[in-house]
Amino acid sequence: MSRHLTRGRRYAIGAALFLSLMAACGSEDMLKPLKDNGAYAPAGVDVGETSVDGLIVGHRLMAAGEFELALKAYYRAAAHQGMTVDTLSAIGSAKLRLGRLGQAEADLRKAIELDDTFVPAWNNLGVVLMERGEYGEAERVFHTAFALDSGQSAEIRENLRLALAKLENPTYSEENESNFTLVRRGTSEYEILAR
Repeated sequence: MSRHLTRGRRYAIGAALFLSLMAACGSEDMLKPLKDNGAYAPAGVDVGETSVDGLIVGHRLMAAGEFELALKAYYRAAAHQGMTVDTLSAIGSAKLRLGRLGQAEADLRKAIELDDTFVPAWNNLGVVLMERGEYGEAERVFHTAFALDSGQSAEIRENLRLALAKLENPTYSEENESNFTLVRRGTSEYEILAR
């Protein structure tokens, strides 16, 4: 029973100490709420704001040589925009840079099925076919890209020239052989990424 009183006494002493401390604090000395001090907790993400386009982020990452991160950005763009010709072509281009030629070819062929006038998908498919040693089909694909582009892109013309040279002489090799891929940025602007 004495132990019970001891516990009760401790409780009474603690309560008295707490009340005396509270009484000692005047209303001016009490802590003020955060919002009265002007310090607010950070707000959540405003869903009304537009985020940066995943395609643009991916293009910048491709230019920086961050192909795996670019692929993730393109997947995010596809999740937001859907599997459009732009997103499929960009995903295929990233996979091409990562050496995933079979996957890149499949994505680029799907992009062409969606829009058979999309020049970057045709050109990038040609690059994949060149990498796989399928020079005949690569030449036909580059020829299509060249025709759709009306011969305006020097890079597509160079890709076509290389494909023709490889087709005529499969052992053909240049010292400074250059391959290019095109990645679409917006509706009519193309960013040329050297391979």
